Amino acid sequence: MSAHRKNLDGFAISLMLVLCLCWGLQQVAVKLAAPVIGATMQLGLRSGLAAMLVLLLILVKKLPFSLRDKHLMPGIAAGVLFAVEFLCISLGLKYTTASHMSVFLYTAPIFTVLGLHWLIPAERLQSTQWLGILSAFAGVAIAFSGAFSSSQRDVADMLIGDSFGVAAAVLWAATTITIRKSSLSEAEPTTTLFYQLAVGAAILLAFVVLRGESLPTQWDITSIVSLFFQTVVIAFASYLTWFWLMRRYLASRLSVFSFLTPLFGVAAGVILMHDPISPRFALGAVLVCGGIVLVNFRRT
Repeated sequence: MSAHRKNLDGFAISLMLVLCLCWGLQQVAVKLAAPVIGATMQLGLRSGLAAMLVLLLILVKKLPFSLRDKHLMPGIAAGVLFAVEFLCISLGLKYTTASHMSVFLYTAPIFTVLGLHWLIPAERLQSTQWLGILSAFAGVAIAFSGAFSSSQRDVADMLIGDSFGVAAAVLWAATTITIRKSSLSEAEPTTTLFYQLAVGAAILLAFVVLRGESLPTQWDITSIVSLFFQTVVIAFASYLTWFWLMRRYLASRLSVFSFLTPLFGVAAGVILMHDPISPRFALGAVLVCGGIVLVNFRRT
């Protein structure tokens, strides 16, 4: 059943909208907990805790999983890419703004589509769909372009941070392509997710230890709720759903929806932090939605 991947239907589109909303809220959650737990520490902890939840799900439901099968090596590779991607994000945020990071990180679908277009015939896009990709990317750039002029950081530092953002996007795309091109494309979603989370947690937490960071001695309700949301909703439920979708639908069609994530993130800031909505954001949202329609357009 999973050998033939299909175009998106209403169910897949609805799930992707929910996932993008959750991923957009993720940045708010990290920011709220940052005064108590460092960003890299948060990412390592949530990955480790979520890996335990996935392993528990595998044991309870008796799902197929083995460290001796053909999924081990591609699983480790996907986990390493996953970890380095988030390391780039956490390091890049020290030099550039969150708005810049969002723009450059969510260029990942461009790299994903390029890779899949050349490597997998079934994933090739036609001219109308390429126009959709360009429209969606232009929409994200316009929506966030207002933040560029307000930056007060040194230009050299900004370029370093932006480079980390592009590197994270390439790593995200490489992870998607690795999964799609390897035996993981037919593995249980729990298998793929466990490898990413377990290997990612090991690398991220090792990095934190090497830097001399330690767990906070005092936790407040905000940091606890934030870590719960990141662990259960984001790293466990949303990623598991994402891998389930990738087994059944064309990855290039799914990936373009990630353009909505930074827009949802800004919308969360408007609702939770009372940020104003600019005309640029409205125009960008229209271009993103139009791009998604074009990418999912099928010729009759």
